[in-house]
Amino acid sequence: MAHVRRFDHVGLTVSDLDVATAFFAGLGFEVEGTSSVQGDFPATVCGLPGTHCEIVMLRPPDGGTRLELSRFIAPDHLPGSPTAMPNELGIRNVSFEVGDLQVAVDAVAEQGYGLVGGIGEYENSVRMAYVRGPDGIIVSLFEQLG
Repeated sequence: MAHVRRFDHVGLTVSDLDVATAFFAGLGFEVEGTSSVQGDFPATVCGLPGTHCEIVMLRPPDGGTRLELSRFIAPDHLPGSPTAMPNELGIRNVSFEVGDLQVAVDAVAEQGYGLVGGIGEYENSVRMAYVRGPDGIIVSLFEQLG
């Protein structure tokens, strides 16, 4: 029996919602909605008494899987490793297809975000780069070739 019905969203905890929202909006995401949650529900789900967080839900242009950005007001967020590398355990990147990789890389560079490594090409089929976004989040951007 399949338990999963669909892929709904990926959640990222960030320190500054405005900065993170601007970063992903610059890649083409649109704000679907915002909210603030506190009380028993988030405390139970997160396992953190006194949980209060602000959320921005973003949707990609194709209407596919959404991206949830959360900023914890209480308890305060714990620092992650802003220099985590792709081989560290845990979620290491979120990946998005772009129309023109160089244009996308240049756009995030204008916001002050750089490459983790370089732009690679695989068997004349795809070009890809890892960009380190807000709070050290690794964002994989790729362009289909041909």
